Amino acid sequence: MTNRIDEIADRIQALEAELTLEMIRRKETLAHDFEEKRIQFEREVAEQQKRFKMGLLKYLWTADLKSFIAAPFIYALIAPLIFLDIFVSLYQAICFPLFGIQKAKRGDYIVFDRAHLAYLNFLEKINCAYCSYGNGLIAYTREIAGKTEQYWCPIKHAKRVYLSHPYYSQFAEYGDAAHYQEYLKKLRKQIAPQHSKNQDD
Repeated sequence: MTNRIDEIADRIQALEAELTLEMIRRKETLAHDFEEKRIQFEREVAEQQKRFKMGLLKYLWTADLKSFIAAPFIYALIAPLIFLDIFVSLYQAICFPLFGIQKAKRGDYIVFDRAHLAYLNFLEKINCAYCSYGNGLIAYTREIAGKTEQYWCPIKHAKRVYLSHPYYSQFAEYGDAAHYQEYLKKLRKQIAPQHSKNQDD
């Protein structure tokens, strides 16, 4: 059973790598240029995009009532998101080095590049940045939580877990008391190799 799970996990990783390569190739066809960590479209592409841009006044005028009702509740989430960002980042900065766990790079998850799209108006760019921050922050938090779970409690649940973090497939089986300590030591060594080596010494 464990070998089968490992095979599936390896295939998923291979597909993710293939998807990443395909996304890179697709970006190249859209004439992206990376310059000092900032995406800039070639002038011809940017000019073409501007023709599809909806003006801010027209954008607001054509918005339906539902959008105006929902807006305060949507934007109000910025406060808890910022608090989550602060506390999760502090937790990682203080606790991960203590246990030798490699930190998640915030910039790998929270990416602001849609502001360079010429077909978006000012408000659309703000909305895109907000969505990028919210979803990126959740992914960043999930990575930190996943590493935490692998270090302290790498046991699968009895019930199926949907969209689990990438470390979950390697966890010890639910109820496998005989092999739990072995799994715990192995998985801690994976996520904090230097710290585990020092403990063994």
